[in-house]
Amino acid sequence: MPSTPQDSVFDSDSQDRLDRIIATHAGREGPLLPILHDVQAEWGMIPEEAQPIIAKALGLTRAEVYGVVSFYHDFRDHPAGPHVLRLCRAEACISMGGDELADQICRALGIGWHETTPDGRLTLEPVFCLGLCACAPSAELDGKLIGRADAARISRMVAEVRA
Repeated sequence: MPSTPQDSVFDSDSQDRLDRIIATHAGREGPLLPILHDVQAEWGMIPEEAQPIIAKALGLTRAEVYGVVSFYHDFRDHPAGPHVLRLCRAEACISMGGDELADQICRALGIGWHETTPDGRLTLEPVFCLGLCACAPSAELDGKLIGRADAARISRMVAEVRA
């Protein structure tokens, strides 16, 4: 869901902040990904208004920048909630019940991938490997890894952080 003008986070001093980020990476080989990571760290997302500015500075098209933002699951075009639940979608986790777990969690939260709960407190994201293949299925809540994840355990942990 792209940002709209009324919920834009790109305000009057944003251009200066963005220019500083771009300048930090000027002259580097392949600066787009580092710039996008820094932009997301600054705003919590990649504001739509920043994409053509980045494109122009790097000699890229707007479509090329948008393509990278939309391709990589770590980049957001809208803000996440203060809590982020990531469920592993890699083969080891899927083979150990990851699809069923994801379905249960989506139903319990009432949201899908890249969506935030109606209270704005939790965003659900897919991740392609958390490195816990031997403990599949795995998840991560606010940076805390969860091996041998199940719906009940995740639901309890989510309830604790949303309280």
